[in-house]
Amino acid sequence: MLKKRLLTLAATAAVFALTACGQGATAGSQDKAAGTVSITHAQGTSDVPLNPKKVYTFDLGVLDTLNVLDVPVAGVPQANLPAALKEYGSKDIANIGTMKEPDFEAISAGAPDLIIISGRTAGSYAELSKIAPTIDLSVDAKSPIESFKTVSTSLGKIFDKEAVVSEKIKAIDAKIADTKAKAPAAGTGLIVLTSGGELTAYGAGSRFGLIHDVLGVPTASDVKAEGSHGEAISHEFIAKANPGSLYVIDRDVATGESAGAAKAVLDNALVKGTDAAKNDRITYLDPASWYLVGYGLNNVDAMVGAISDSVAKA
Repeated sequence: MLKKRLLTLAATAAVFALTACGQGATAGSQDKAAGTVSITHAQGTSDVPLNPKKVYTFDLGVLDTLNVLDVPVAGVPQANLPAALKEYGSKDIANIGTMKEPDFEAISAGAPDLIIISGRTAGSYAELSKIAPTIDLSVDAKSPIESFKTVSTSLGKIFDKEAVVSEKIKAIDAKIADTKAKAPAAGTGLIVLTSGGELTAYGAGSRFGLIHDVLGVPTASDVKAEGSHGEAISHEFIAKANPGSLYVIDRDVATGESAGAAKAVLDNALVKGTDAAKNDRITYLDPASWYLVGYGLNNVDAMVGAISDSVAKA
């Protein structure tokens, strides 16, 4: 009889123990045990592994940030890597396609633990998610700095580098505040991209709207913000806008299509008549930094620095 009662008590204790474990998992310990973190991104919310060992990224801004955080990256699109990220063109790094066209076969064979994409690869999210956990860390052009901070913080959480991210963001915020304070006194600005001899302009709310929206450079003209390629313009448009500063991005250099023809395209009497040209305030921005890399912890610091240097000349 005593033996039977002891067996009953043991069974009851086991049930309580299992119940307690189940309740702990519901409270969040299951995520810690499984080593995952929940990340909200441009296409939803995904559970991804903490400190994944094999990371593939299609976004060069993310690659720039992971480089700052000293996180190893196993696969990138290797075409047109900027000088600052040339080390990722090594044969030890998997070439996973282009920024627009993933090599699904190579990615599947590589068996990554995490895939990171952004705008250029956003359409491949569903297919890549079948291979490995995938997150879309696109930066929203309408609120670029806030979005950039969210993306950077997410990467900090995944790789246990939140303190490093926080310090970098504080330094960038200080540089932004300093630039914004100086920008209005420097006069109006116009952002122009050259490509194959053609000109397009970008304004507030555009992919390069950081200059106006965040750093406070007044717009020289009302430019359409829709689309990633800007508004087609002419030399006459630039002359009429008469910017105090002209910011130029040479797409042909960024994509490797030419050694750079932007200066030749802008070697025009109408452009030379602008205040920007007369006062030597035409700034040729680093094409790879602005057109290819974008919002990475090192690169944003460099982009803000370029505009800060420009407005300081006024």
